Amino acid sequence: MKCEICKAQEASVHLTQVMDGEVKKLHMCEDCARKGGINIENPVSISDLLLGLGKEEPVEEAPAAPDRACPVCHLRQADFRKTGRLGCPECYAAFATELAPLLRQMHRRDHHVGRTPGAVPGGVSPAEEAAAVQEALDRAVADERFEEAARLRDRLLALRQRIAAGSPAAPEARP
Repeated sequence: MKCEICKAQEASVHLTQVMDGEVKKLHMCEDCARKGGINIENPVSISDLLLGLGKEEPVEEAPAAPDRACPVCHLRQADFRKTGRLGCPECYAAFATELAPLLRQMHRRDHHVGRTPGAVPGGVSPAEEAAAVQEALDRAVADERFEEAARLRDRLLALRQRIAAGSPAAPEARP
């Protein structure tokens, strides 16, 4: 395949960009890629590109923070920045201050929006179930069904405790 820019040399650099559901592909030779500002000698990882770290613009560096590490797997902050991967579930807590802005930048949110994974019992997260139980409780109180309201209140308290504890376990009954 020939370079789409110079149309002379063989394309060896292939870029794909998806914007608003539209896929754009660009195939170019190394010379045209260099002229376009792409550093092919020191490639960046896909996570760097997503986070905007692959740019060669000079960046003012903040004072160096101590290199923290996960208390369980001992992954260092520098390793996380280099690979874009965490070592264990505890890394999410250890690097929470770095992860929140990265998630917002990459996904436009820092919490899950969309379908619930099949591993969640009943396909409903505890937070979504708590909201549904709260609505059912409000209706039961408005309709003066106080025994049902008491049961729903207890259910809501149990769900809120589970959410606070971070347990995804399935509840025993639904409203």
